[in-house]
Amino acid sequence: MRKKGFVLIVLVLSVASFRMLTGCRKTMHTRGLTATSLTIPADFPTPLHTYEDNPLTKEGIELGRRLFYEPLLSIDNNHPCSSCHEQVAAFGTFEHDRSHGVFESHTLRNAPVLFNLAWYPSFHWDGVFKSLEEEAIHPITSKTEMGEQFSTIKRKLEKVPYYQRAFREVFHTYEIEPYQILRALTQFTGTMVSANSKYDQVKRSQLTFTAQEASGYQLFKAKCATCHQEPLFTDFSFRNIGLPVDPSLKDYGRMRVTGKNEDSLKFRVPTLRNVMLSSNYMHDGRFMTVQQCINHYRVGIVNSTTLDPLVKNGIPLSDRESADLVAFLKTLTDSSFVLNPSLAKPE
Repeated sequence: MRKKGFVLIVLVLSVASFRMLTGCRKTMHTRGLTATSLTIPADFPTPLHTYEDNPLTKEGIELGRRLFYEPLLSIDNNHPCSSCHEQVAAFGTFEHDRSHGVFESHTLRNAPVLFNLAWYPSFHWDGVFKSLEEEAIHPITSKTEMGEQFSTIKRKLEKVPYYQRAFREVFHTYEIEPYQILRALTQFTGTMVSANSKYDQVKRSQLTFTAQEASGYQLFKAKCATCHQEPLFTDFSFRNIGLPVDPSLKDYGRMRVTGKNEDSLKFRVPTLRNVMLSSNYMHDGRFMTVQQCINHYRVGIVNSTTLDPLVKNGIPLSDRESADLVAFLKTLTDSSFVLNPSLAKPE
């Protein structure tokens, strides 16, 4: 516990120092740059993050994309952000339970998908961070993720001609500062929007569900939509869904942030968009398939004092209903998003 407490204190101090740093630099000059804006799908609510303090430009987003795929951000120069957030998996971890970090380390949790982040009130499975800039500090500096220091990253990037030019163009500075790295990353990850699945096209009256998909949609609305609310397919709440704690990880979720016993075993309700692409599942990646997740709700709920009342008695589904539900969940796959070249690794 002492070690965990020390790590948390260091992280809190890091976040506080970056808040002070960015607070002194709220104005970002955009002269000579191509201003752009966040894409807001017609049926989406108003985003929570407006980028007023970090004006979006095409050049800033492109710099963020380069940094997202840049291995120099890690201590071994081999683990960029994209090593855990892969486009093929809707920018989650592809077919791994928990993410792999530098020097063959493993993280505590499965990497969540990265899209529609402008609508998130907080970030990570336990909601520990309130902004994308703060959130990005953790993986970059964590010893089990990228393990690097910003002072070292600064020196490495300043040796690369592209970054010399790009940071000067975007931020009008001859020095690369940590807050600029975070703001560029935020421009890229925060503007990744996924809203063109078959489900979305049905809602726009461009396509129609099959009979099985329509049946699955009705089941979804009756049995799942309270927590996985449309159109983002999450209500962003933290809930105990009856998963027993892994004795080797001892991860009690939201309680690690609040220190409150009533938050024990509560984790964020994840979005179900692109769920068929983002294996593995749950906060620690314990399930490999969507069907295993559904079976958990059918027969695997473990009772505890903080168990969410909505799943106290499980979610009864016949085999046919389960198959119909899977058919609907497949309609949440946005192929154009995972194949979008503007989000892919730069050539």
